[in-house]
Amino acid sequence: MWFEVARGAAALNVIILLALSFVWVRNYRQFRSKHALGLLAFAVLMLAENGMALYFFTVDPMLRMGGERQIAQTALRLLMTAALVFLAWITWD
Repeated sequence: MWFEVARGAAALNVIILLALSFVWVRNYRQFRSKHALGLLAFAVLMLAENGMALYFFTVDPMLRMGGERQIAQTALRLLMTAALVFLAWITWD
């Protein structure tokens, strides 16, 4: 169960980051601010990390091991999802 939750959170993170990247690219083109460029760089790096995690969650059967490591990894994914949802809320407000 924890594995599926972690994979779902990683997929949701990718979707949120793609949406945020779209907004930040548009803002950077319009304002040419370092702030928008920094947020865009953040999104690209986080997209790479979450995309790689999603790939490994989907392909690598060794990650299906249970235990505290899987629970901890799932908790970190869910915390990242909460942080990205908050960041998306601030961005669109």
